[in-house]
Amino acid sequence: MEEEETASAMEGIITQFNTYEDFLDSQITSLDLFYLEDEELARQLVELGYRGSGEVLKREEFEARKAAAEASRLSQRTQQKILSSAGKELKDNFLKALALREEANRNGKMTSIIFIRDKNSHGQELSGYIDFAHRLKTEDFEVYFSGKKKLLPRPTDLSFYNWETHVSTSNASPNYQVIAENSSGLLFKNKRDRKILNVDPKAPPGDNTTRTPIQSHLYTQAVIHDHITRRKT
Repeated sequence: MEEEETASAMEGIITQFNTYEDFLDSQITSLDLFYLEDEELARQLVELGYRGSGEVLKREEFEARKAAAEASRLSQRTQQKILSSAGKELKDNFLKALALREEANRNGKMTSIIFIRDKNSHGQELSGYIDFAHRLKTEDFEVYFSGKKKLLPRPTDLSFYNWETHVSTSNASPNYQVIAENSSGLLFKNKRDRKILNVDPKAPPGDNTTRTPIQSHLYTQAVIHDHITRRKT
């Protein structure tokens, strides 16, 4: 435990300096310069461990640790940025519900299917089922969470229907297979654990699945079906 704390403290010290020379200079005292009268010699003595009050680090080790610290910092920044909902002011229940599920859908712990019924920009009523995890990977959701654009079903989603033109489509996604011709209505089979998800509100949603109707000011109707994915054993 003490070793981890020491290493962490050293990483914190290293990140304060832009160059190895700056690191060496931080350990040179005014008394060293007075007696040695040579800054470069003073640096060499610190590097060799003859002067200085801190831990002795060779140039290669300093640069390796600095590179590792920078990589860790960038990795943490990437992890923070990956959530499109982060830092957004979410005023509608639907967007708040998506934000709660975003991380789990990105990391594969959950694969949510979103049902939306609403009108498009032409006033045509649309309805359809969206593979949330798949759409997260294929487009930028910041435009939805920021309110610049409205999430609507497309002909390329799991299921799509235009009530005015009667255009109807269904497509498999990386996470789900569509079972359209079934006496029980529209079903989706999860490709990872082979479980069946039933979107009929009058029927049980299926194993490891919950159905949540969302009261939204943005949409005529919105329902989210959350499936906790488990590998088939």
